[in-house]
Amino acid sequence: MPQPRRIILMRHGESQGNHDDSVYQHTPDHALELTEKGQRQAEAAGEQLRETIGDESVSAYVSPYRRTHQTFRALALDPTRTRAREEPRLREQDWGNWQDRADVERQKRARDAYGHFFYRFAQGESGADVYDRVGAFLESLWRSFDEPDHPPNVLLLTHGLTMRLFCMRWLHWTVAEFESLSNPGNGETRQLVLGSDGRYHLDRPFERWHTPERPFHGWCA
Repeated sequence: MPQPRRIILMRHGESQGNHDDSVYQHTPDHALELTEKGQRQAEAAGEQLRETIGDESVSAYVSPYRRTHQTFRALALDPTRTRAREEPRLREQDWGNWQDRADVERQKRARDAYGHFFYRFAQGESGADVYDRVGAFLESLWRSFDEPDHPPNVLLLTHGLTMRLFCMRWLHWTVAEFESLSNPGNGETRQLVLGSDGRYHLDRPFERWHTPERPFHGWCA
């Protein structure tokens, strides 16, 4: 099976919600736009991405949120070498619909105590729910590698939590490992690069905010 040379995960540029979370009270999460700073971050990410892939083709999967669409357009990839499609399974974690700011803050504190992977927001999703849909997407992605003309580069334009959960699924991280890592910054990337051993390796780690518990004795990775 031909496999792509690299799988590039990218977080969208700064959104209105990243800048001021009070906007969630009157604007749906999926409709939030990039700020001017976010637009600049996306343009800078595009310069780096174009330098990385050179004249190679890329297969891009884009979250259906407005800020990810805007980020993708700002990348200014060559349309003759880019195969792009919207992928709803790469959307942000659902936090419910219209959000009450005080209630969200209460739920965030509860999530910090309960665990980001298992805590489910009222009328929304848990990290485990996102993990499941990311896993379903990964199976579809893997099947696409059978295509004889599959590009050597894959771009997943998505969200911070979704990026971590994709890597958790691909690299077989434990829940404790996932919980120990922070989201990447806006406009940042992580690459899964195909090595000479036939396995993918993360080009640089996610920042770690604490040391995870060691697996129990006898654990087989």
